[in-house]
Amino acid sequence: MMVTGGAGFLGSVVVRRLQEAGADHVFVPKVEEYDLRTRADIDRALADGKPDLVIHLAAVVGGIGANRENPGRFFYDNAIMGIQLIEQARLARVAKLLTVGTVCAYPKFTSVPFHEDDIWNGYPEETNAPYGLAKKMLLVQSQAYRDQYGFNAIYLIPVNLYGPGDNFDPASSHVIPALIKKCVDAREAGDAFIEAWGTGSASREFLYVEDAARGILLAAERYDGREPVNLGVGSEITIRSLTELIVRLTRFQGQVRWDPSKPDGQPRRALDTTRARESFGFTAGTSFEDGLRNTIDWYEARRTNN
Repeated sequence: MMVTGGAGFLGSVVVRRLQEAGADHVFVPKVEEYDLRTRADIDRALADGKPDLVIHLAAVVGGIGANRENPGRFFYDNAIMGIQLIEQARLARVAKLLTVGTVCAYPKFTSVPFHEDDIWNGYPEETNAPYGLAKKMLLVQSQAYRDQYGFNAIYLIPVNLYGPGDNFDPASSHVIPALIKKCVDAREAGDAFIEAWGTGSASREFLYVEDAARGILLAAERYDGREPVNLGVGSEITIRSLTELIVRLTRFQGQVRWDPSKPDGQPRRALDTTRARESFGFTAGTSFEDGLRNTIDWYEARRTNN
């Protein structure tokens, strides 16, 4: 089998779990050796890996700031990589291809909780629409290839992921690692306050990376349907409440100053997780506080060691 993005945050956990489950050979096309935006390198990766299953996790992605600064790059890189991979995998007679999409594909104003049938009911939130639409086209392609060629391509939609190994770079990180870094660094420096983007009123749902990897493996093993499937926990938290929780868990004693000139992003995000439970038996098993503590501990240990 082949896992694109297998050296990344989610991919490394998926690869480890595959190996723990007894997978004999998991091929990871490293970005230093294979540029998956080019057809020749995709063909080379498929020839080298000889997979019967491809799990497509590779993506060019970031938080709200990175999305605002790179809309063209995020659209092109994600679209061209996925479109060519699905086509070349079909031509190489790969038995099954699993694409991991994004919750950013959902319309900006979607009734909560988001159900998979809602995905075409409007335009995505503007700051991440190019990324979300590029990923959503891979759902269209997967369904079209299933209909015309009988290609077994499935599509999962995870919510925002977090956990040890996440991206803590302030230029491209998502909200949880960004807040953890701000709070821990401010605590260590004795700062009186941190700044947080937006108003804090938006809500998000977060899935622990280990749970996400387990859901992906269950789908790879048990799901062969044409319809997209949400991966999440089925509950949401406001960014303000999330910030207060991270402040408490990191033992930061200062203030939080909100900057309403910065965007909140999509107003609400929470998924209906019924289809994943009924289709392949997935439910998230990690409590949010436990997952956050593990993530904070990982960052603090890494920060100390560096």
